[in-house]
Amino acid sequence: MSGEALLVKNLRKVYGDTVAVNDISFKVDRNEIVGLLGPNGAGKTTTINMILGILQPTSGSITIDDMDINLNRSETLKRTNFAAVYADLPGNLTVYQNLHIFGLLYGVEDVMNQIDLLIERFDLKKFRSTKCGVLSSGEQTRVNLAKAMINNPDLLLLDEPTSSLDPAVARDIRSNICEFVAGRGCGVLWTSHNMYEVEIVCDRVLFLSRGKILLKGDPKTLPREHGEESLENLFIKVAREPLSLEGM
Repeated sequence: MSGEALLVKNLRKVYGDTVAVNDISFKVDRNEIVGLLGPNGAGKTTTINMILGILQPTSGSITIDDMDINLNRSETLKRTNFAAVYADLPGNLTVYQNLHIFGLLYGVEDVMNQIDLLIERFDLKKFRSTKCGVLSSGEQTRVNLAKAMINNPDLLLLDEPTSSLDPAVARDIRSNICEFVAGRGCGVLWTSHNMYEVEIVCDRVLFLSRGKILLKGDPKTLPREHGEESLENLFIKVAREPLSLEGM
């Protein structure tokens, strides 16, 4: 097994005359957090949905743990998990019930112990028997992240994982995720519009615009390489002036 948790080659997704993702290639190594950045409509969620096997690519390949997802769908999905603010867990089930069901779906060994560890990790003890539908958005986010770690994935896909959290809780969650990555040695693909957060957690970033990877590099040095003082300024430039950055 190589050091790559994820390898994407020449990935493309077309809807009629619309090219949502246009021949992108990148990798995520183990023990690495890669930021997938860009304005709304850039192709981030489409890319994630193809990696999850929800969408079928028009062309290109996706490899997880050296296995092509088209040839080893069940095995690769066992090694992957996902959390997003728009992907709510069933609201009529309690925190424990949700984690238990997903643990069984992923075939987690000693699932009861794993649930206890995650409830402790995400400070969910007092919500153990609470239905998810009555939790606040921040509490639901914590449950969703616990679900995303239930199977100790080799590849973790996080779409705006802290967007509904207050700054103090978001800081704790970022630290929690980084500790999980370091302990598990997994790879993470992380989307966010919070450039402060990206600079803290991401080892590398990829800027998407109109379905293409426009820029990539270290989030701490990339802005200066393109004449900008901050990652936020570079994000705005990618959103407003993508043509000026093509080929750079």
